[in-house]
Amino acid sequence: MRTLGRIGIAAALAVGLFLAGAVAIMRGGVESAATAGPPPEAASLLAPGSAGSLEGTIAALQARLRVEPDDWKSFASLGLAYVQEARVTADPSYYPKAEGVLRRSLDQHPQDNVQAMVGMASLSAARHDFAGALDWGERAKAINPYNGSIYGVIGDAQVELGRYDEAFATFQKMVDTRPDLASYARVSYARELQGDVAGAIRAMRSAEVFAGTPADRAWAANQLGELFFNSGRLDRAAELYRRATELAPEFVPPQAGLAKVAWARGDVQDAIARYTEVTQRYPSPEYVIALGDLYEAAGEPEQARQQYALVHTIQTLFTANGVNVDLELSLFQADHGDAVDALQTARDEWGRRHSIHVADALAWALHANGRDREALRYSTRALSLGTRTALFWFHAGMIRLGLGDREGARQDLARALDTNPDFSIRYSPEAVRTLRSLGGRP
Repeated sequence: MRTLGRIGIAAALAVGLFLAGAVAIMRGGVESAATAGPPPEAASLLAPGSAGSLEGTIAALQARLRVEPDDWKSFASLGLAYVQEARVTADPSYYPKAEGVLRRSLDQHPQDNVQAMVGMASLSAARHDFAGALDWGERAKAINPYNGSIYGVIGDAQVELGRYDEAFATFQKMVDTRPDLASYARVSYARELQGDVAGAIRAMRSAEVFAGTPADRAWAANQLGELFFNSGRLDRAAELYRRATELAPEFVPPQAGLAKVAWARGDVQDAIARYTEVTQRYPSPEYVIALGDLYEAAGEPEQARQQYALVHTIQTLFTANGVNVDLELSLFQADHGDAVDALQTARDEWGRRHSIHVADALAWALHANGRDREALRYSTRALSLGTRTALFWFHAGMIRLGLGDREGARQDLARALDTNPDFSIRYSPEAVRTLRSLGGRP
């Protein structure tokens, strides 16, 4: 599940930057949101899990609009704030609210309304409508081609659509236009996608230089923690997750990171306790699934079933509020015994976009249906950028094993475990067992 994946967090940075400018407008401090930088007090808007100042911003904007119902700038600001609030609370019911006020802003002021256009782009991305996000981003760029944050919105959409060469060029344009936390974070992601983990870490450290507040520094530390965890450097990851929690105790992702570390170190009960606290604060599907998988690993199937049932409830809520969850749903279905639906869901998503993550999900769904020859083609596509993702290699190895290619399977499974021996609560133990059965060493 990628609800808190890199692309969503990167998109939130753009939302935070534009919302920061909007807050400054409301206070009379800046002439144009399209050129405004974030004031210090807006930093907490860049990190999910910290709702205090964001709630205050929403309340202030709502109060202003009761007095000034024709203030199109404040409607745009409120729309951006609602998008961010949905991320902070994992409550997708804010998305229809965001769409309503953003469209009202555009109705009142359809010309050169960059902020509302970026709001619509961010909303579209949050709902996984990446073609829509790209369209709105391009509209905003046509009005103001000198704003770096607009290039971030565009590049994010291009990544998710699988248009990688365009996306990487867009991110370069963004960092050239405005080198800051948001732009270097995207450079980091681009390098990670291309398998340059060391380069991704260097770029994220450059991003950290621009982190001017504890919330921003916590965000950067957590991203570095993820890079180290995903490349198998557990102690370094744990150190960075702890730093992030110390900098921003309300920030949820590093708390989940510490839960992963507890599991990887063999303390399943501590991991369950930590994930339970995390899901109570932020019921993201990826965290709920992790908790379910931990209960399953601990021999508590009924508790696991309760978590998996909650995942379906959350997905229904997201769908009802206009969020496309086909990629996430396909992987969940394939992993938890619903192979036929997983394949249809993955095919539907492949019809919309050709990212490496969708290719991997489709490959895995085909494998779950015993169609390994076709699956291998999509698995190869998923690995085409050189991304060092252990789960991709695990999927590839199991697909090759299904085709009777024991040596190819051994190599791919070894790559998965060499990349990150703790890549999956559900599948790391299976990867170890399977590799041993093939004569390899985990």
